Order: sequence, then C-alpha cells, then structure tokens
Amino acid sequence: MDKKNALRAGALAAGTTLMMLLMSSPALALTRDDGDDPGQGLSVIDTLGLYVALPIVLFLIIAGLVMVLDKSDRRQKQS
Repeated sequence: MDKKNALRAGALAAGTTLMMLLMSSPALALTRDDGDDPGQGLSVIDTLGLYVALPIVLFLIIAGLVMVLDKSDRRQKQS
C-alpha cells in the first residue's frame, strides 16, 4: 500500500508542476505596461548581498539577541 500511495503522490506532484509550467506565460513579462518605469538592474554582488547576505545577517542578529536576552536558564525563587 505504501508504494501505491507514494506513486500517487508523485504523479499528483508531477502533474501539478507540469500544469503550472504550462499555464504560466513568461512571454507576458516582455510587454511593457503604461506608466512602467523600471530602474537600473542590480549587479551580481548587489543581488547576492540583498537576497543572501542580508537575510543571513538579520537571522544571526535576531538569534544572537534571543540567546543573550534568554532568561529561561535562571532559576525562579522558591518560596
């Protein structure tokens, strides 16, 4: 039974992916809309910094703040 369910799930995922690829139309991205004024493109370094380095740095800052400000290891006074 497990093999049949896995085959069904794989077929469903493949079919859904195929339909999404066929239904999307990337050619529409080439036509410009009225009032469309795109700016300058990002360089490779800018793109990597914005979408890779910045999220990692923000994650490390947040994780560091959570670790520093964590008070769960302090014992409460027992009365």
